[in-house]
Amino acid sequence: MKTVFIIIGVIVVLFIIFQLYFVNAQKDIEQYPYKVVKKYDNFEIRNYEDALFTSVKLNTNNYDKTSSKGFSILAGYIFGGNEKEEKIAMTSPVAMTLEENSTMLFLVPKEYSKESLPKPNDASIEFKEMPAKKVAAITFGGWANDEKIASYKMKLIKALDKEGIKYTNNYFFLGYNAPMEVINRKNEVIVELE
Repeated sequence: MKTVFIIIGVIVVLFIIFQLYFVNAQKDIEQYPYKVVKKYDNFEIRNYEDALFTSVKLNTNNYDKTSSKGFSILAGYIFGGNEKEEKIAMTSPVAMTLEENSTMLFLVPKEYSKESLPKPNDASIEFKEMPAKKVAAITFGGWANDEKIASYKMKLIKALDKEGIKYTNNYFFLGYNAPMEVINRKNEVIVELE
């Protein structure tokens, strides 16, 4: 019985160390820059800067399929799957369009331009320049899935309608954490405003 408690204790300690490592590592990851314009009870208005993204379009709008396949394609590129075998730093958040055929997007670190990025080995990867934009954002914790994303999208729509704020049909899901992170998980649904 004593051995079982020791094993459980070691597992708990390793789990805590692992989670603290991820929380600390998040501090050094470049993020999609924005300024908060106005805060409401359950959402906020932000101005995002223009930015460059690597992207891959997938023939599905299922969150699990898009996040798994899209992530592996784009991660392959930034971990050296390009003509220079160059590693590119991971950024946050990972974005996904909420439309019939979802597109997954990784923010490109500021040190790169469209011209200086190495050519991807995978022809399905494209570079997208996103102009500066004003968005409304709603945040939620835990692990994301299709139901949660749809629920928070509806909450955001209702809140915007209540405030009389005009919005477009350009919705995105933003995920900020690695799948192994358990503590302080952060997800968002954002929509571009008119």
